[in-house]
Amino acid sequence: MPGRLEGKVAIVTGGGGGFGKGIAQKFVEEGAKVIIADFVEEVGKKSAEELGCEFHRTDVSKREDWESIKKFVDEKFGRLDVVINNAGTTYRNKPTNDVTDEDFDKVFAVNVKAIYYSANVLVPYIQDKKNQASFVTIASTAGIRPRPGLTWYNASKAAVINASRTMGVEYAKDKIRFNTVCPVVGLGTGLSDFFLGKPENEKTFLATVPMGRGCTPKDVANTCAFLASDEAEFLTGVDIPVDGGRCV
Repeated sequence: MPGRLEGKVAIVTGGGGGFGKGIAQKFVEEGAKVIIADFVEEVGKKSAEELGCEFHRTDVSKREDWESIKKFVDEKFGRLDVVINNAGTTYRNKPTNDVTDEDFDKVFAVNVKAIYYSANVLVPYIQDKKNQASFVTIASTAGIRPRPGLTWYNASKAAVINASRTMGVEYAKDKIRFNTVCPVVGLGTGLSDFFLGKPENEKTFLATVPMGRGCTPKDVANTCAFLASDEAEFLTGVDIPVDGGRCV
C-alpha cells in the first residue's frame, strides 16, 4: 500500500538530528523524496545516507542558501510539495536582562528570519508550478504558553505561529497551506539542557506534563506527516500542541 506521502518532495531543515531526523525518517517511510537541509555538513550527510535522502548544506538564516536549495530541488525533482521548517535555536534559560544582543540576533535569525526566507523564496516557485503544497513550522509550546527565562525564544516562536496563521489565509487560494507544530521540551535533544537550565530540573519539568514525559522525534514526525498529507488538505493556519496535555 502506498504511503500517505507517496511521490511528494519535501525539504526538512535541521534534518541531521533530533526532531528533524525523526521527521525525515517518517517521511521516507511514507514514500516522500526528502532533502535534508542542514548547516552541519558531516551530520546532515550521514543522516541523509542512512535514511536514503538527498542532502543540501543550508544555513537557513541566509537568503542565498534558500535560493540554492530551490535550484537544487528544481533540477533534481522539478517540483516541491512540502517544506518542514524544523531548524531552530535558543540560548540557555536565564533572566531576561542577561540576554545579549548576540543571543537575540541568533534566535531571531534562525527561528524567524529563516521562516520568512522559506516563504519568500519558495512560495513563488510553488505558485509557478501550480501544485498544492504544505509548509509546517516547528514552533513550540513556548509560543503559546510562555514561561520566564526564555523571553526572546518564546517571542520568536509566537512570531512564527502568528505568521503561519496569516500566510495560511493569504495563500489558501493557491492551495498552499501553513501550519505549526508546537512541541513541549524534547528530552535528549540537543537543546533540552538549554530549555531546562540544568539537568536536575528534568524531574520538576516532567511533573508539569500530564502524560508524564517529554516530546520525542516520533511524536513530532507523526504530526508533521499528517499535516503534510492530503488527509489534512482542509487544515491551514492551525497550531497543534504536541505536549502531553501541558498547555491545557
